[in-house]
Amino acid sequence: MDWKVGQVVFSKSGHDKGDALVIVSLDGQYVWVADGKRRKLAKPKKKKCIHLQPTGHVETTLTEKLENGSYLLDAEIAQVLKAYRK
Repeated sequence: MDWKVGQVVFSKSGHDKGDALVIVSLDGQYVWVADGKRRKLAKPKKKKCIHLQPTGHVETTLTEKLENGSYLLDAEIAQVLKAYRK
């Protein structure tokens, strides 16, 4: 699987199992994820790729802001993930 910054994923294990998350950074076999509520951009969660289920949806506005280092609010991430919450 080709992981991308800004991609929406679901957690398959851990305390956040079943939660929708956005990839904010890549690090080899790990990715850093945030959800804008419990996991904020200031302290993203480091997870192994095997513990994530990709959706195939990449939020381009978030990707541009994350890659350019532009100002991004946790509320913007939460708004994007709102459609994926149960």
